[in-house]
Amino acid sequence: MWKGINMAKAYYINKIKKFILETNDTILGQLHINDEFETTDFQHNAWKEEIKILKNELAGFNLGDIIFEYTVPRIGTRIDIVLIIKGIIFILEFKVGAKEYNRRSKDQVMDYALDLKYFHEQSKMVKIVPILVATKATSLKCQIIFMEDKISEVICCNKSNIGETLKTIIENENEIDIDGYKWFNSRYVPTPTIIEAAQTLYRNHSVENIFRNDAGAINLTLTTKAINNIIEQCKTKGKKAICFVTGVPGAGKTLAGLNIANGKHKFEENEHAVFLSGNGPLVDVLQAALAKDKAKRTGVTIKEAERETKAFIQIVHKFRDEALKSTDAPIEKIAIFDEAQRAWDKESLSDFMKRKKGVNNFNMSEPEFLISILDRHKDWATIVCLVGGGQEIYKGEAGIVDWFNVLKNSYLDWNIFFSNQMTDSEYIGDNSINGLLGDREYNIIPELHLGVSLRSFRSEKLSSFIKELLDNNATKAQQLYGELKLTYPIVITRDIEKAKNWVRKKARGSERYGLLASSEGKRLRANGIWVSSNINHVGWFLNDKTNVDASFYLEVVASEFKVQGLEVDWGLLAWDIDFRYESRMFAYYKFRRDKWQHVNKEIQKRYMKNAYRVLLTRARQGLVIYVPIGNDMDNTTKRKYYDELYQYFKEVGIEEI
Repeated sequence: MWKGINMAKAYYINKIKKFILETNDTILGQLHINDEFETTDFQHNAWKEEIKILKNELAGFNLGDIIFEYTVPRIGTRIDIVLIIKGIIFILEFKVGAKEYNRRSKDQVMDYALDLKYFHEQSKMVKIVPILVATKATSLKCQIIFMEDKISEVICCNKSNIGETLKTIIENENEIDIDGYKWFNSRYVPTPTIIEAAQTLYRNHSVENIFRNDAGAINLTLTTKAINNIIEQCKTKGKKAICFVTGVPGAGKTLAGLNIANGKHKFEENEHAVFLSGNGPLVDVLQAALAKDKAKRTGVTIKEAERETKAFIQIVHKFRDEALKSTDAPIEKIAIFDEAQRAWDKESLSDFMKRKKGVNNFNMSEPEFLISILDRHKDWATIVCLVGGGQEIYKGEAGIVDWFNVLKNSYLDWNIFFSNQMTDSEYIGDNSINGLLGDREYNIIPELHLGVSLRSFRSEKLSSFIKELLDNNATKAQQLYGELKLTYPIVITRDIEKAKNWVRKKARGSERYGLLASSEGKRLRANGIWVSSNINHVGWFLNDKTNVDASFYLEVVASEFKVQGLEVDWGLLAWDIDFRYESRMFAYYKFRRDKWQHVNKEIQKRYMKNAYRVLLTRARQGLVIYVPIGNDMDNTTKRKYYDELYQYFKEVGIEEI
């Protein structure tokens, strides 16, 4: 076995020729010693069978390395076997006793191959072969087909033809040898989805363990540290503080909040934290994902797991409603408010309280009421506001300005913290900090801004490109697109079937794809695309390929309200003429009754523009934009409306499929 390596990354590592000579009991013993969990009888027996099969099938191999149970931190699982032979990485997923090669298992081993290709430095340029081993299945003819990124299509083997398959591949491929020791110690730099990251954090892993070690992850770590320092100061000195964390779309604001909430979820130490969001779909999906993951790992029922996750992540409206029932301080000393810019203004919240709750004398905005709840604590409290620029999409969302208006003359004993980026117009519009806060003192901490997008690991230029595209800066957008398309494909089409086939072909393994559209895209219905306000968003994001409610079917459309804060790997955005292009500029329309009506209010225009900003930034790996052809026989879908929009995209340089 190699010396000086981190055995937390795998349970057993050796040269293949030494593995063959070592006794089965010795190998099995090493697997048990390095297993971080209590090994089940099922796992013990599976390892015994794998060792026996591999010793027989690898008997003729004098070169190469073998690794058992190689960890994949991003998705919280382990690869059964990694073989490194003559410059090729073979990934073996064993299904001991299986008699067929099912699709889910094929997706599983392909996911491992994609994970290494995307995030493991020494695997980026080499050939990777995912192999599904169903030990009792019938033999299939080996067909090796490598794709552009040097990952082969999944190969299916049984217990008797693994060696033969490996030899066939090695003989046909002439690759430069890989140093197994160097490969094993190479940097693994993952970028998980928010669902994967939340699940990993909930298993008590740190941000450093699940994120890539580049500027984005360093920034995220520093932001987390800065917030923790503020909380600790409040706790030790008996102070109250509110801090605002800003960041570009996809920079990890939600993840930073979840990380703080998870780390401070300590009743016994008087620092219980809760993660609050007004984004109902996000809360629903995260609660369901965490509960499902915990039930799978621990054996508790889904309902038991849900009780715990609902204490950790809550919808802000329920937290607010509980506070109406009593004037006592809440159990939480730390409240993290996700998407704080979407808090309701005074008029909207007062109207809601009167209509829905029967509270006639309510006269506060949501920011004021939320601060007042935490202010009930006599000793200390901390509020963390996670703020996204250009993300307001609902009527009545006041933006960050309303928080500052409250703090200007009230809660004078609360310390205020934010970054030097808070002065950007995306956060405070045309206002100034001093104009908003008056004579209030505030503290500038640069680390409270997250400036690098983590959503798209393929390109960090996506946010800039989308901004220029929506701001009608065709020249700048064209320049950015030229750089972006090399790593993050964005294409356009007038054919919905072409668009669907594009995302299906691009996605491999369990990579998720889905159909997106603006909530105001009412005339997409003429093209068979119905935008409903009521969809099963939990199923859309979490169900597998066999469920018709899942995003994979490309039938259920998710609007900006359902996907904000969440993401898919590949997106299909159906673009209607609610946000159209005419007279060389974007124009804003809403469809009412039987015609399009021009939108004149600036606040409504901002919401509509932000809706498309949200939709355009949901895909991690690539996006196809579908613009209908239109129909001159229908005044609501005239061709020229769609043609002008399409020509603008072509002027920007977006490639057509």
